[in-house]
Amino acid sequence: MRTLICGSVAYDTIMVFPDRFRNHILPDQLHILNVAFLVPDMRREFGGTAANIAYSLKLLGADPVVMATVGQDFGDYATRFANLGIGRTHVRTIDGQFTAQAFITTDLDDNQITAFHPGAMNFAHENRVADAGDVRLGIVAPDGRQGMIDHAAQFAAAGIPFVFDPGQGLPMFDGDALRTFIGQATYVAANDYEAKLIEERTGESIDAIARRVKAFIVTRGGDGSWIWVDGTRHEIPSVKAAAIVDPTGCGDSYRAGLLYGIANGLDWSVTGRLASLIGAIKIAHRGAQNHRFSRDEIATRYREAFGHAPW
Repeated sequence: MRTLICGSVAYDTIMVFPDRFRNHILPDQLHILNVAFLVPDMRREFGGTAANIAYSLKLLGADPVVMATVGQDFGDYATRFANLGIGRTHVRTIDGQFTAQAFITTDLDDNQITAFHPGAMNFAHENRVADAGDVRLGIVAPDGRQGMIDHAAQFAAAGIPFVFDPGQGLPMFDGDALRTFIGQATYVAANDYEAKLIEERTGESIDAIARRVKAFIVTRGGDGSWIWVDGTRHEIPSVKAAAIVDPTGCGDSYRAGLLYGIANGLDWSVTGRLASLIGAIKIAHRGAQNHRFSRDEIATRYREAFGHAPW
């Protein structure tokens, strides 16, 4: 089944400050803040919600279709897509723009200061779901605001089931907009903080929202995840990771497992556990797209973690 991934493609520039921000920021001088941090450790990673999800889906043997907007600096990423076998037919280049990118500085306490430039992502609405042709499942992941609105409406109008995953884009939407998204979506996915914010902005409880969709999925980090289906809350355990190295992209890896399970008709307990396993594999690697596995390796690790085969 071809799955359409609507979301961002981005570069992540990650820098490490070998000290603590608090040692260099004077609390009583925040109104005139002017600081510079020496960052001898820097790396550039491939990121973006759509690309991250597609990466893990491809490793599972699925056929993800990325729909995104990128800028004039997309060349290195285009080569990566080609090497991974991920198509670029619906990745639109916007002249005069940069590909979306985040500049993240982390200190020794894992505090982060991030600057995000949306660039070409702001033109996501220029893509149309109908242009992707024969897709049977989709996801609206964080992207340009109008793009998220338009793609959700287009999925709904075409009768294509899709996951609404507001993620980092959640602050862009008020309660009315979120209620519209939920009414259009087949599934909703969020982390625990985002779920509380959705409740607050819509004035609806998770239980109430879950009754409006086929499933409401809430990830809870090391505490596993919850999946509400038909009035029942499935408790999905976390999987012990080989190491806790970098959480960047773990949510996207989870969503890849989620989409794979939905597309292949796996039951929700298996789908959630598969998603949890892929998230645990990712967290042991730096960056959002540096973990590796085969479908057979996933089956083996799933059996080791849960005592039975996933398929």
